[in-house]
Amino acid sequence: MKIAIINGPNLNKVGEREPEIYGTETFQDLLNSLEKTYPQVQFVYYQSNGEGALIDYLQAANEEVDGIVLNAAAYTHTSVAISDAVRSLEIPVIEVHMSNTFAREPYRHRSYLSPHVTGIIVGFGMQSYDLAVQALLKSDYV
Repeated sequence: MKIAIINGPNLNKVGEREPEIYGTETFQDLLNSLEKTYPQVQFVYYQSNGEGALIDYLQAANEEVDGIVLNAAAYTHTSVAISDAVRSLEIPVIEVHMSNTFAREPYRHRSYLSPHVTGIIVGFGMQSYDLAVQALLKSDYV
């Protein structure tokens, strides 16, 4: 099984940016933990601050992985283009957010991705990614 974890803008700064919201764990810490917990899974990690680069990666991942854990960050609330890319995928996509987006600014309450994903996990910090992996592994989606 091969799972891609794809992160959008500013998530490369997790661990140092707004630790009161996102914590101090880095994505390298998360990947190390996931690889130890799920040795049967090959994880691929990608992060970009650019909308077009994320779309290109999503399209390529459709042919290369069995499922996607996607945190499009701010693009979740603004990008019809990423929404269209997700809608075109033939593999399961779990949308994740580290913070509870519904407890934050009103503009974060809307997701252009949600209608096109397999499921959504919000508000559990880095554990959101682990929960998404569990969902992919224990489902009939992959």
